[in-house]
Amino acid sequence: MTDLTTGTSRTTAAEAADLGAGRRGPLALDAGDAARVATFAALIAALGMPGSLALFGNTVPITLQTLGVMLAGTILGAWRGALAVATFLALAAAGLPVLAGGRGGLGAFVGPSAGYLVGFLVGAAVVGWLVDRLRRVTFVGVLVACLVGGVALVYAFGVPVQSIVTGVPLATTAQLSLAFVPGDVLKALAAAAITVGVVRAYPAARRSGRSAGRPAAADRASS
Repeated sequence: MTDLTTGTSRTTAAEAADLGAGRRGPLALDAGDAARVATFAALIAALGMPGSLALFGNTVPITLQTLGVMLAGTILGAWRGALAVATFLALAAAGLPVLAGGRGGLGAFVGPSAGYLVGFLVGAAVVGWLVDRLRRVTFVGVLVACLVGGVALVYAFGVPVQSIVTGVPLATTAQLSLAFVPGDVLKALAAAAITVGVVRAYPAARRSGRSAGRPAAADRASS
C-alpha cells in the first residue's frame, strides 16, 4: 500500500506474510504444515489399530489405512499428502508397529504387501494432484480422484509385486484382489464425504501444492 503523507510504498504485515509465502515456494513447509503432516501420518497409523482381515486365503490383508491415505491426499494436497504417507512408511521401516495388525520393520517392504505400501505413497500424491485441479471441491470430483489414485493406482503397484513375491500367477493374484474392491469403494465414498464436509466447514484446512499465485480448489469451494 502507499503512504499518502510521504508518497512512499509501505507493506502491511499481511502483505509481507503473503510475499514470504510466495518466496517459500509450493514445496516449503511451515510449522502448521509440519503439524498437519504429522497428524495425518498418525491418522494412517491409527486406522491400522482395528487390525486386518485376510479373505479367501489372500496374503495381503484388508485394512482401513487406505482411507487415511486418501484423506491425506484430498486434504493436504499432493506434496504434503505424500509426505504424510512417507512419514508413516518411515516409522514402519524403523520398526514401529504402525502397519495394520501391529506390524512394522523392513520385512514389510519385501513381503507380499510391499507393492501396496509403495502404492500408498504414489496414490496419495496422485489423489492430491487430481483434487488440486478441480475447479470446485465436489463429492463426485473427490470420489473420482480417490478411485483413481487411492484404489486403481494402489492396485497397479500392489498386485504385480504380490504376484512376484508369492509366486502366484498375475491373473490369479488380480482375481484375489477383487475381494478388496467393495471395501475400497466404500472407503473412497467415505473420503469424499469427509473431505467435502471439512472443506465446507473450514476451507483453510485444505493445503495444496499450488504456487501462491494460483488459488487452490479449497479457495473456490464456497465461491
